[in-house]
Amino acid sequence: MSVLIYTETENGTFKKNAFEVASYGSKLAAEMGTEAIAVAINPDNPEALGAYGVNKVLSVRESRLSPFNARATASMLRQATSEAGASIVVTSSSTDAKYTASLLAGMLKAGYVNNVVSLPEGTDPLVVKRTAFSNKGFAYTELKGHPAIIGVSNNAFGTVENEVTVEVQDLTPELSDSDFGVTSVSVDKATDKVTIADAEIVVSGGRGLKGPENWGMVEELADVLGAATACSKPVSDLGWRPHSEHVGQTGKPVASNLYIAIGISGAIQHLAGVNASKTKVVINTDPEAPFFKAADYGVVGDAFEVVPELIEKLKEFKAENG
Repeated sequence: MSVLIYTETENGTFKKNAFEVASYGSKLAAEMGTEAIAVAINPDNPEALGAYGVNKVLSVRESRLSPFNARATASMLRQATSEAGASIVVTSSSTDAKYTASLLAGMLKAGYVNNVVSLPEGTDPLVVKRTAFSNKGFAYTELKGHPAIIGVSNNAFGTVENEVTVEVQDLTPELSDSDFGVTSVSVDKATDKVTIADAEIVVSGGRGLKGPENWGMVEELADVLGAATACSKPVSDLGWRPHSEHVGQTGKPVASNLYIAIGISGAIQHLAGVNASKTKVVINTDPEAPFFKAADYGVVGDAFEVVPELIEKLKEFKAENG
């Protein structure tokens, strides 16, 4: 009984979370004394997963699976699970993966837990640790039956290189018209910016920036850091920034290595959506702002003075250090 790992791709390239779930799945397979098998849709370089301990890659060549289609992907994974003889399926906890894994769980009548932060506490029974209460606590959940589906929380396990010889095998799933009952007509996506989901660093702004005309310094800081830009809910509601940048409990979740909040007080809904970030930095004029209690580092000061100076210092550092 193997461990099947669903590794996400975009335009043939593995997403950042693909290497994290590959690291997690291969480590889990090693602890179980079984094989780590990945499945990828139209990958350009499936052999790359061998660097993260994957023994075999099921390479799916199916043009209809791009752009993403949750039901069709779930149907493909159901067939891949059978092909691999998997007792555990590992996915990321991205939005696409959550949609897919929920459908797959229904198809397989399997247990599914997402936002898992570590390897199972035990495999007999299978008990996993996941975040709960808006990332303020943890829950230990037992998964019964086979297969079981584990969604690894983004940025929780990290990538662990473990070079092994990898075998690539083509997989041609049988997909019917009913699998494509809902299809994407077109996808509009900025190609010159880092997305919030894939970003190592996120720079976010709130109402403390006083208006959309002041967002230039947020974008400049993000550009210097190679970061994604984001905003609080009030900012998107006011139309200062697009809703696609809204992060928090009611927006997009953030699990970056570094989250910089500029002019954001830190409402509980916002904190709930960004708590998974490893390091949080806050810049705010109000020393009593709730965000300071959740932050790793805080700067009490005027963003219009602090941010431009920070940008200049970062530019100097990059110039000196290449």
